Amino acid sequence: MRTTVHLPDELLRAAKAEAAARGETLKDLLTRAVTHELGSVGPSAERARVQLPLVGTPGARKVDLSNAEIEAIFAAEDAEKYGNH
Repeated sequence: MRTTVHLPDELLRAAKAEAAARGETLKDLLTRAVTHELGSVGPSAERARVQLPLVGTPGARKVDLSNAEIEAIFAAEDAEKYGNH
């Protein structure tokens, strides 16, 4: 289905650049982004509850990070990805 979406120029340029860097079309990037944001759509979209931790090995060393440390990691990754050093 075709539709028209108005995006800010800077966002559109960034989306086109990201799609090109990934070797995909803008349509594919936007479809994936919207799907990710909305999750599955339709009657089969009910989400099952998960048990935490999602990943773990019995007896393995635990990772103990504060919210501030996690935020710092994400900020560093964003700065590296988007050049905001």
